[in-house]
Amino acid sequence: MALIVHKYGGTSMGSTERIKNVAKRVAKWHDAGYQIIVVPSAMSGETNRLIGLAKEVMPQPNPRELDMLASTGEQVSVALLSMALQAIGKEAVSYAGWQVAIKTDSAFTKARIQSIDDTKVRKDLDAGRIVIITGFQGMDDDSNITTLGRGGSDTSAVAVAVAMKAQECLIYTDVDGVYTTDPRVVSEARRLNTVTFEEMLEMASLGSKVLQIRSVEFAGNYKMPTRVLSSLTDPMMPLEEEAKSGTLISFEEDIHMEQAAITGIAFNRDEAKITVLGVPDRPGIAYQILGPVASANIEVDMIIQNQSVDGKTDFTFTVPRGDYAKAIDLLNDSVKSHIGAASIQGDTKVSKVSVVGVGMRSHVGIASQMFRTLSEEGINIQMISTSEIKISVLIDEKYMELAVRALHKTFDLEKSN
Repeated sequence: MALIVHKYGGTSMGSTERIKNVAKRVAKWHDAGYQIIVVPSAMSGETNRLIGLAKEVMPQPNPRELDMLASTGEQVSVALLSMALQAIGKEAVSYAGWQVAIKTDSAFTKARIQSIDDTKVRKDLDAGRIVIITGFQGMDDDSNITTLGRGGSDTSAVAVAVAMKAQECLIYTDVDGVYTTDPRVVSEARRLNTVTFEEMLEMASLGSKVLQIRSVEFAGNYKMPTRVLSSLTDPMMPLEEEAKSGTLISFEEDIHMEQAAITGIAFNRDEAKITVLGVPDRPGIAYQILGPVASANIEVDMIIQNQSVDGKTDFTFTVPRGDYAKAIDLLNDSVKSHIGAASIQGDTKVSKVSVVGVGMRSHVGIASQMFRTLSEEGINIQMISTSEIKISVLIDEKYMELAVRALHKTFDLEKSN
């Protein structure tokens, strides 16, 4: 019998009524002869509620205790789903991550999975049971409960699918797949039937919130076919139809990929730009600026260093908007005088817009087409970064939606290939 892993997000588990619908859907797949493992998230809003309680008690909660607390949300979900399945005549059993066991490192609140013991789960599956495992959590070598960070249930589900050699991992969410861009910005955005792991990884890292980036990395590394589909459809829709719905993220490039240079437009409002002016142009200067920033756990994205004039240069980079103030203070306090920079300037009213597509490898002129489109809309490009399958630009945030709509139209993304 083929093994399928189902993952359900917080919205899908948001009420007892929705949990009953999940149970009906899972039972339908089981009735069709599949072995089923389900990895649900906590009920929507529950993890935020628990973290809020922790901060009322302790403004900076101890990470170990925070994991102990946050992990309970998923335990509620698995138990309720198991009961819902039993109520409709299905044999089901629920497990916390530590009972399986899902072993992780000891990085509390952002642990990484190291191994999964499949012995107990396989025994249950062979006995005809549906197995429900908490997402988002595991256990370290000292038997502490750990969590994987927000969105970690996606990663748990893919990791379980890999460990159990599943046929496919189905990620059920409140959207019906991956779109060419956010439909709230471009009403003509089109759902993609297929997308490669590489493209999905770029889109996830560039601001697409459909899947947690670590889950895409995991799926890509182990070539686990992963499908994003809606949990808000009729749970009793024909299985053949459901199995082909949504967006399949796979290792194989679609045979039509050659026809489409661009697969999607990603954007990220969470950007801030920092420029260190009048920097001495000497070896090691980039490290002297970015080293302390990295040590403060601030992620740096786009980087530009201007050509030297009279031995001085300007060094510009972007950071997440939430880390902007921290980065500016750090540079002013610890870096500016040390390296002899003239001044530090910044701008929080910027956004990043990116075009993504494996078709770029076989198409020329994508960058010039992108830049011409932005120029015709009167949008100034402040920074540019590229990879083999992506071109990103930093622009004034007030032009972000205009840029996304214009580029979506330029590359004919509303049309099916």
